[in-house]
Amino acid sequence: MARYVFVTGGVVSSLGKGLSSASLAALLQLRGYQVRIRKLDPYLNVDPGTMNPFQHGEVFVTDDGAETDLDIGHYERFTHAKMGKVNNFTAGKIYYNVISKERSGDYLGRTVQVIPHVTNEIQDCFKAADQGQDVVICEIGGTVGDIESLPFLEAIRQFRNEMQQNDVVHVHVTLVPFIKTSEELKTKPTQHSVMKLREIGIQPDILLCRTEMQLDNDLKEKISLFCNVSPEAVITAVDVDSIYEVPLKFNEEGLDRILVEFLRLNTENPDLVFWKNFVKKTRESEVVVKIGIVGKYVDLKESYKSLSEALSHAGFSSDVRLEISYIDSEEIEEKGAENLLGEVDGILIPGGFGERGFEGMIMASKYAREKKVPFLGICLGMQCAVVEFSRNVCELSNANSSEFSEDTPFPVIALLPGQENIDLGGTMRLGSYPGILKSDTLAAKIYDGSTKFEERHRHRYELNNKYRDSMEKKGLIFSGISPNDELVEIIEISEHPFYFGCQFHPEFKSAPFCPHPVFVSFVEASKNARSELFKKKLNL
Repeated sequence: MARYVFVTGGVVSSLGKGLSSASLAALLQLRGYQVRIRKLDPYLNVDPGTMNPFQHGEVFVTDDGAETDLDIGHYERFTHAKMGKVNNFTAGKIYYNVISKERSGDYLGRTVQVIPHVTNEIQDCFKAADQGQDVVICEIGGTVGDIESLPFLEAIRQFRNEMQQNDVVHVHVTLVPFIKTSEELKTKPTQHSVMKLREIGIQPDILLCRTEMQLDNDLKEKISLFCNVSPEAVITAVDVDSIYEVPLKFNEEGLDRILVEFLRLNTENPDLVFWKNFVKKTRESEVVVKIGIVGKYVDLKESYKSLSEALSHAGFSSDVRLEISYIDSEEIEEKGAENLLGEVDGILIPGGFGERGFEGMIMASKYAREKKVPFLGICLGMQCAVVEFSRNVCELSNANSSEFSEDTPFPVIALLPGQENIDLGGTMRLGSYPGILKSDTLAAKIYDGSTKFEERHRHRYELNNKYRDSMEKKGLIFSGISPNDELVEIIEISEHPFYFGCQFHPEFKSAPFCPHPVFVSFVEASKNARSELFKKKLNL
């Protein structure tokens, strides 16, 4: 039977419960254990698919088409496990399941209540498909003390009572802030957070103390005394420059050793050579490459989390240190592309929804095409490239996407068949789909000469097939298509160092130990562009 680790958080949000859970999973995997990870979120949305990226951050998509919390992306990047619908549950999904059961008569006329029906449903979620696993890690979203989280916390309290003593471990992430005026680390927020958790009936076994600097032994003993946790189990979760340092820091603190001792697991120490090399190379590489991400959600970097991580993976593979500039596409509309993109070595336009900033992205696409700057357009970014090419090369001056202009005479981007007049949640083209590659193209080279690929999608609009012939005659190459030839998956332009647009999201399948070839090729092209620019400046 699997053992369970529950990760909760207190004091404030965004303390890093997701990264902590992913790091724990990575360390346990490196010790040879089978690990499954769950994320349980207390919000009432069925999934984050319709939530504002400014508030929620990125929506991560799995192979099976689940729209999930961005922490699911951390889980995949830090481990060798593939996530899916079974890995992310929300309060909305749980209550929906309970009400559906009530409507179908599953409760046989009983009064349906939070306890036991909702809490039982929650337990069923984190127990799902745990067969064959050594450890199941469950991250509980939200903050202890919030009313929304209470059913989840009650569920895990009940669950521990049903299990043997050492089969469940509670890990609590909390804050030890540094007060600059007194130049002191303060433990009171942690004390109050643990007190709140204990009021619910949960005694944490391990504390991960998020802080700016290392906790000394005196502070650990103080926290231990007031929180009823062993001093050894008071772990410094110190701020780091790279998220890939987190497993290393936890290991230095002895977190994984303490955890396996709690769970009565016998194992050898993990091999962390790869993680150490990754952090070292990304920090110390002498070659610097500047990438400009042109988007509409740049005020919240979490909206592009998988993108920035996929770039860092490619940087490691290419032995370069990346400097990423987030450039507001609306600002390009005001100031011009050359004024904001003149210093970058590569331009990336990511996905997104809505008309705001769209023309700025088109201007960036044109600048990249005309100035021969390496270009990667993803989802909406590919659609921008198509609209720009249609307007300025195919001479369809008013070409547009029907998403933004229903009256355009040239809807070169249009809705997928069957996407009209439907509910917005969970109805897009979601998840992994296959594609066919055209030989002797950049795409075929990127995929190492393969004739097929499979990538994850999240979109409603597609390149309009009515305009394929006219675009192709003008030099746009459709190098990746769906198996039935109905959907364009990849576009590119010859006579350009790297101009690549894809309807799918390659960032969702990139990991430190397996960087995605699209990003590796893009970074390599940007590296080469920087090298050529340097030579020109030296008149070589």
